[in-house]
Amino acid sequence: MTDLPRMQHIIASGLVAAVGIAVAYISYTQEPADAFLFPRLISTVFLVLALWTFGKAVLGRTKVGNGLSRVAIINILPGLIVALIYIFWAAKALGFYTASTITFFILLSLYDPAPHGEARTWIKRALITAGFLAVMYGLFAQLLTVFTPKEILF
Repeated sequence: MTDLPRMQHIIASGLVAAVGIAVAYISYTQEPADAFLFPRLISTVFLVLALWTFGKAVLGRTKVGNGLSRVAIINILPGLIVALIYIFWAAKALGFYTASTITFFILLSLYDPAPHGEARTWIKRALITAGFLAVMYGLFAQLLTVFTPKEILF
């Protein structure tokens, strides 16, 4: 019988590999091909790493971590839900940059240990989010000229 951490490694890496396969499939089947060159590159690297990790987990060669405790899963769950909403709805419905900014701000607010009752920490989070958006826009739109979903906003 398999011990719990090994089974958690297999399940988690299997889920990540399944997501990697789905993302690679989507990136390789979308048109125009030029617009998806960068996503294809990234999805290929992501898929190779995910399959490698899954293979190591199946063979029992994963030596990192002792599995996830219930507390860790509960701590990860809100961020996972926000990320799934971003991936499967918000990026397309709101536009890439708008959805990314909102998602980043929510995740930062969820996991920032600074007090949530002080205006100073909220201003800090807003400034970090604005910096994140500026770096992301500069990287994707200016440097890499990646086509991003543009819907309601920008």
